[in-house]
Amino acid sequence: MDIAFNQNEDQYKQLLFQLQKKLETVKLGGGKARLAKEHEKGKLTARERIAYLTDKGSEFLEIGALAAEGMYEEEGGCPSAGVITGIGYVSGRMCMIVANDATVKAGAWFPMTAKKNLRAQEIAMENRLPIIYLVDSAGVYLPMQNEIFPDKEHFGRQFRNNAKMSSMGIIQVAAIMGSCVAGGAYLPIMSDEAMIVDKTGSIFLAGSYLVKAAIGENVDNETLGGATTHCEISGVTDNKYESDEACLDAIKKIFDKIGKFEQAGFDRAEPVKPKKDEKELYGIFPIDRVKPYDMYDIIARLVDNSEFDEYKKDYGKTLICATARIDGWAVGIIANQRKIVKNKKGEMQMGGVIYSDSADKAARFIMNCNQRKIPLVFLQDVSGFMVGSKAEHGGIIKDGAKMVNAMANSVVPKFTFIIGNSYGAGNYAMCGKAYDPRLIFSWPTAQMAVMSGASAAKTLLQIKVAALKKSGKEISTEEESKLLQEITEKYNEELSPYYAAARLWVDGVIDPLETRKVISMGIKAADHAPLTERFNVGIIQT
Repeated sequence: MDIAFNQNEDQYKQLLFQLQKKLETVKLGGGKARLAKEHEKGKLTARERIAYLTDKGSEFLEIGALAAEGMYEEEGGCPSAGVITGIGYVSGRMCMIVANDATVKAGAWFPMTAKKNLRAQEIAMENRLPIIYLVDSAGVYLPMQNEIFPDKEHFGRQFRNNAKMSSMGIIQVAAIMGSCVAGGAYLPIMSDEAMIVDKTGSIFLAGSYLVKAAIGENVDNETLGGATTHCEISGVTDNKYESDEACLDAIKKIFDKIGKFEQAGFDRAEPVKPKKDEKELYGIFPIDRVKPYDMYDIIARLVDNSEFDEYKKDYGKTLICATARIDGWAVGIIANQRKIVKNKKGEMQMGGVIYSDSADKAARFIMNCNQRKIPLVFLQDVSGFMVGSKAEHGGIIKDGAKMVNAMANSVVPKFTFIIGNSYGAGNYAMCGKAYDPRLIFSWPTAQMAVMSGASAAKTLLQIKVAALKKSGKEISTEEESKLLQEITEKYNEELSPYYAAARLWVDGVIDPLETRKVISMGIKAADHAPLTERFNVGIIQT
């Protein structure tokens, strides 16, 4: 291996170390002291509940582990947005699990908590996955109620989703393992089966203090809405259990009797590891985002036996389109080529840029994959579409629209990985979050924004300096340099994959070696939802 490879590898491992430290921190929830308090109450923590519930040795794909990271600092922080969500296996059945983390503000709902819960429900609905709610929440975080209560994608949307999932035949099971108050009380009761843990679980529209203030009644919380009340008097819950473990065991028994699901029918062969060493991804992929590399080397370390069949290899070379298998599943790969390449006319084309011929090729490839029922995998390292008079005269807007149209109307599941740059309309064309990828993850090297940091900083500086001059203020070279540095630092922070993950623009940041696992579990989840729509690109100019 050469010096550049070794340098890349060292730098990538430093990035992975930073990722690991962040994940270790969020997994502590509200901190060790709060975790200990949950144990003192005889309760398991949210992550312990998931570990007990899911099958031993099975895979668990966490969604939004870094949600709200760096946000709500004035409120003391909200690790993982106060709720753990992910796809796992219970009694051999794949399902979505949502577990409130009572160590974070008593499991209260922040704005990002609502967004994360809705993302979990969206994944369950798209893939027809059963969903399990492990409820332990104090309800809406009142100081921020205006950001979580009344809008379309706020707190109330989850109950709408409860109702929609029931109509879709998606199984919903809820366990009340702590507080469940006010509007949040509807979530478990709108599920198909609701169970409760005795003495620690409680459910009511208003707690004892609010009842006293509202109607003057003196009543304790256990009498008001404890397990005995709701299992023996109101009938709100179905069964009570003496411990968290007993309640989770009951969920396992429900899931071991669920009938088989109807499959979409995506093709899977016997999984084979890549022939080329996956760990070489660390050295091949340059940390410096302006340096070129060969995307073929990346693909060869992600696909089974390092084999793939390329579509239109000699045409539209800045986009690679190929069919392959990943963990046995047939996939169609669309990946940005970062090398400088020659087009059919012998002209040099910049790597990471989508040209007219590339967009045309991708649109046709997407159509083929839809016709053959092959899921799509997008590997993003894109600077955007080509600009300039030559590109405009050649119809780049028309060809770009064809690609976006085909991608947006695709009915096979799409999975997106931002491994490098994701700028401007390139993010859209390569199936960014706005285009409904079933799952979207970033590598630690990802950058997402309207344009690169250097370009944006210079543009923003020009706007700022012009505004100052317009108001009669002159700015020195030193002041301009300092201003540029401040703008660059702020913009670079917003480029970070962690900034995107905190806001759920992506489902998480992963080690590149986890990419195959995400794709495999994603397609297996998608196989629960038969394709009911036919691919139709509508009316576009040809």
